[in-house]
Amino acid sequence: MRLLYILATYLLFPLLLPVLCVHRKTRHGLWQRLGFYSPGALPVRGDGPVVWLHGASAGDLLALSPMFAPLRARFPGCHLILSTMTDSGHAMATGRLAKDIDGVIYVPYDLWGPTRRAMKALRPDILVLEYTEIWPNLIRAAKRGGARVVMTNGRFSPANVGRYRALFGLIGNPLKDLDLMLMRHEDEAERARSLGARPDWVMVTGNTKFDSLASGPAPEDITLREVLGLPVGAPVWIAGSTHEGEEEALLGVYRRLLAKWPELRLVIAPRYVDRAARVVTLARDAGLSVGLRSKGNPERGQVVVLDTIGELSRAYRLGTVVFVGGSFTKRGGQNILEPAGQGKPVLFGPHMDNFRDSVAVLSEHGGIQVADAEELHARLAELLEDPRRIDELGARALETVGRISGASERNAEAMLSLFPHGRAEPR
Repeated sequence: MRLLYILATYLLFPLLLPVLCVHRKTRHGLWQRLGFYSPGALPVRGDGPVVWLHGASAGDLLALSPMFAPLRARFPGCHLILSTMTDSGHAMATGRLAKDIDGVIYVPYDLWGPTRRAMKALRPDILVLEYTEIWPNLIRAAKRGGARVVMTNGRFSPANVGRYRALFGLIGNPLKDLDLMLMRHEDEAERARSLGARPDWVMVTGNTKFDSLASGPAPEDITLREVLGLPVGAPVWIAGSTHEGEEEALLGVYRRLLAKWPELRLVIAPRYVDRAARVVTLARDAGLSVGLRSKGNPERGQVVVLDTIGELSRAYRLGTVVFVGGSFTKRGGQNILEPAGQGKPVLFGPHMDNFRDSVAVLSEHGGIQVADAEELHARLAELLEDPRRIDELGARALETVGRISGASERNAEAMLSLFPHGRAEPR
């Protein structure tokens, strides 16, 4: 069965490669994706074990980041290597996360050759895969290389269980090669067991993304406010992680709000920064002045487009109210707990399929779901009329985030249990 998967990947790969090489998310890092590393691309291996953590995108790497310190505490001298699939993830790892890790690579394509070359080059003691990053060749290569393989923040959507079961029936069950499956919720743990994971390998530890959400004011907030061109004391609406089709509706709501709150500023952070020019055009077409964060917003525009990577969380701290995008489209939403962790009321649309757990946590606790742009306008107007209500909802959101933390410590402790002598011996 594994042979069938290996053959299928090699047959399909020539068809997919041209698309992968030009797609805006995956166009860089071809040689590393094939398992080849230039001199100096990998850190020099020291005395400690190597922990390879993989997250597909920038957001996934941020969700892994709270585990860095607990892993270093339990595996003294360890080398933390991050891998990612997307170019934005690589930029996040080499920028914002660089000081906390020891190396960054693009994850190899899930082909027999690249995965084995990568394992031979890195020789990890632990491979950590996040969410549903189930790559059979990568997992098998890690096991053949002597590594323990762990899933963190594990999730299996009930809608996809049948597809997974059919796929595993064709290619063999990669879950049987995992040493630990650390799941977000008990229902997801039960789905993992139903898919063939050994029950004693499945644990519920929670979601590490909750552990890095709460943070207070910082000196760089002042600098960011200045480069965004936000007047001190003016109310600020932050629209984070917006997608195509949402900005026009948000700009329409903003124009209506300006009639009563002319000092209100709108910061739009598109989910993909290469859409910044498109958002600027939409704002100008709506008759609004607009500037870019990367240029310091010299126009001091009413609308500011956040066209940089890694600053959205800090920008949320500057907001009065927040709307999180992806939720007015079938995309399925984006992370609503990040602004909640900054103590802000969070509004979001009806499409939150990818973040149902976050909606359950935040609803009635600082989160407000709206059906459409009309209801968004009504709720924003209510909040801007009542600053005390804004403070109350923000405090409830922050308190809620604080109650659901701790998964990173639990995960690191569970990984330590994989080693009989209480430590991972370097290989």
